[in-house]
This record gives sequence, structure tokens and C-alpha cells, in this order.
Amino acid sequence: MQTVSPNPVRRPMKPGIPLPGRLVPGIAALLLAGCAITEPVARPDLPLPASWMEAATTDGEAATPSDTWWQGFGSTRLEALIEEALAASPDLRIQAERVTQAELALRIAGASLFPTLDLGGDTGWRRSDSGNRGGKLVTETKNSGLSLSANYELDLWGRLAAGRGSAAAELAATRFDRDAARLSLAAAVATTWFDSLAAQERLAIAQENLAIAERVLKIVEARFRNGAASALDVSRQRTTVLTQRAAVEPLAVRERQTRTALAILLGRVPQQAPAADVRLADVAVPAVAPGLPSDLLLRRPDLASAEARLAAASADIAAARAALLPRISLSVTGGVASDLLLSLASPSHSLSISAGLLQTIFDAGVRRAQVETARSRQRELVESYRSTILAALKEVEDALGNTARDTRQEAAQREILAEAQRSLRLAELRYREGADELLTVLDAQRTLFTAQDQLAQLRQARLADAVALYKALGGGWQADRHTPPLADVW
Repeated sequence: MQTVSPNPVRRPMKPGIPLPGRLVPGIAALLLAGCAITEPVARPDLPLPASWMEAATTDGEAATPSDTWWQGFGSTRLEALIEEALAASPDLRIQAERVTQAELALRIAGASLFPTLDLGGDTGWRRSDSGNRGGKLVTETKNSGLSLSANYELDLWGRLAAGRGSAAAELAATRFDRDAARLSLAAAVATTWFDSLAAQERLAIAQENLAIAERVLKIVEARFRNGAASALDVSRQRTTVLTQRAAVEPLAVRERQTRTALAILLGRVPQQAPAADVRLADVAVPAVAPGLPSDLLLRRPDLASAEARLAAASADIAAARAALLPRISLSVTGGVASDLLLSLASPSHSLSISAGLLQTIFDAGVRRAQVETARSRQRELVESYRSTILAALKEVEDALGNTARDTRQEAAQREILAEAQRSLRLAELRYREGADELLTVLDAQRTLFTAQDQLAQLRQARLADAVALYKALGGGWQADRHTPPLADVW
């Protein structure tokens, strides 16, 4: 440690001062290297399965997720929406500010490892009157001074380094939280956009079926006027028309609400919601390779965040344990003083070096309770990490199962839709020729409407399943692309 003096002129120092001033930092460094308290990072003992229980679909060439996983849907419109959301979403900006706050906290914690320098100056004038009866004795004093002091706490037990390590791990966790928020936002935009497309398509189907019902009503009314249909037939078909008309409005409201929800995710006002100008059939359903369960720990930012917080908890325990031991601090102060006002002419010089030792004798168990609190916090985070891993494994299994189920159901529903369309054409033809009753037409119409609506929902479900699988797998995130959370801790 260097002594600090405001006097630019080198003066010989008193015997005995240079040696301690030069040896103390070296001795402290040796002690710090040999006596620092560390705490191992605790992790849950959780064996991972060798393979997934649900099999991945094989209706396409499966690919491992990438950072731009949304490109797998083959829609430039979706890419533009996600890019807009990532650039303007308030939620991501909030996460960015939290990262900034964590960076500043690390800077503050790291500053404690360095000495502090304080510069002080003072000047004053004083006049005193003794008030003697035989004559007044007036004294006047003037003084000016300038001092520079350095204070340094020897981190003998690693308490300050552990505090910095905890801040570094929290910074890593915050960055991982930002990555997780980015993944969640992209998934929410994609899912909401698919919901909007599905609502638009279901609305179009309902409007088309309303048009069919109105066309059939005209046929029934014409047959009634010609005496070929009964008033009951007319009433039944009018009921069908009214029912279909009533079904249109809720779908229209849902379509508008999904678009306004998408606008919020994009950082827009709801009144500037994007138009749903793409059909569900134009969006491809990608095949996703899930990899191995053991790879999941390196592919999800939320798991990396949980592990980083475990590192921070270990550093907190080390800091709490080191706080039980004595604190040693060094101080160096140099100054100049003068008997003049606002002047340092003909100054006198001073220099002091001191070392202090502070050891708490009695605190009613506060510091030991702080150690146990830190250990309890560590155990809590271990179980939280375990819970996060279990939830992640289930999310992947559920996404794989839903993908396989909805793929099979969509294929079956397409066959059902083809038969429903054929049945309605035949039923209308036979009704015109008088070969069948109106009830046959109504049943065929309801079947077609249900088949079309169900197919739109299944298509939307398959797209949402792909998004859920991408998200459960981490969306192409890789831990080795980021600073390891333990790199800055010890």
C-alpha cells in the first residue's frame, strides 16, 4: 500500500515508517490467499431420465431449435411481429433495466475491495476577547489545512470477495432471466398470433355457414310457397339461421380481442392492432427434435438462472461466516497546515499510519443467525431448482404428447371434413328433388360447420404445440454462449 501525501516535494521519512507501509500489503495478500473462507455450491441430487417417454412426431425432418426458432414456421409475417416485439416490448425493457441495476450492484460490491481516498480542506479565523478590567486581551487565530486520507480493509477472510461473488452471480441470474423473458415473449407473440388467425378463420367459417343456412332457407320458403314443404320446415330452417347468426358475434369479438392482445405484446396501443392477413393453412408446422433430457439443463435460461442463484447463496454463506471473524483495516493520512487564512504558505506537514482491529464480542447471536439464515436460503433455492427441473421435464413431455395427439387428430379431422362436405352436397340435392326431408339437410349442415370449426381449432392447436415445445426446450438457448454464472464468483 502506498502512502499518500499532498506535498509534491519528496521529504525523507522517519525511520521505521517505510518498512511497515511496504510489508503490510504483501503480508495481507498472503494471508488473504491462504485464509479466505469459501463455500461449495450446493445442487440437487436429481437423476435425469435417459430418454423421453413421449415420442417426437416424424412427419417432417426434425431440427434442433435455434435462437431464431420462429423461422421454422415459414412465415415472414410472424418473423416481423416477433422482431417488433423484441425491440419495443415494455416487459423486455424492464428486464434490461434490471440487468443494468445488477451490473451497478456488482460495481458497488467490487469497489469494496479497493481503498477509499478522501480529500479534505478547511480554513478558519477566530477572534477572542478576554474581557479583563485593566485592559482587553484580544487574540486572533487563523489557520488553513489540506489533508488526504486512504482507508483500506484487509479482506483477510474473503468477506468482501464473497460479497462481490454474490453480486456477480446475481448479475448472471438477471441476464438469464432476461433471456427467459425474451423466449417467453417470442412464444407469446407466436401463440397469440396463431390464436388471432384461428379466430379469423373460425369467424369466416361461421359466416360461410350462415350464408349456407340462408340459402337453404330460401329453398325451403320456395318449396313452402309451392306446397312442397311445411311451415314447420320453414320454422326449423329460420331457427338454424338465427342460431348461426348468433354464433357469429362472439367469434367476431374474440377475433378483435386476440388482435388487441397481440398489439400489447408488440408494444402498441390496442387501437393499432395488426391485421390478421394470413391463413392458418399458410403457416407450416415445424418438426422439432427434442434431444436428450440431460441436455435440458444447458438449454433453458430459467434453469441457468436458478443455478446462478445457488452460486450467489453459497457466496452469501461465505460472507456471513467471514463476518464472524475480526476485521483489520489500514489508514494513511497526510496533510499540510498553515497559520494563514486561505493560504498554505510556509505549511507544516503531517503523516500518520494506523492499523485497526475490530472483533465483535457479543451481539446476542445476530451474526450466527445470519449464517443460518443464509444456509436456509441456500436449502430453499436447492429445492426451488429441483422443482424447476421437474417442471421443465414435464413441460417437454406434455408438449411432445400434445404434438403427437393433435397431429393424428388433425389428419382424422380432414377426412371427417371431406365426408361432411360431400354429405351436405348430397343432402341439398336430394332435398331439392324431394327425396329427403329438411332434417337431413340440417344435420348435414351442422356436421359440416362442426367439422370446419374443429379443423381450424386443431390446426391452431398444432401450431401452439410447436411453440410450446420450442419454449420447453429453451428455444435454441445455449449456456455456453453466455458467461458461466460461477466464473465471476470465486
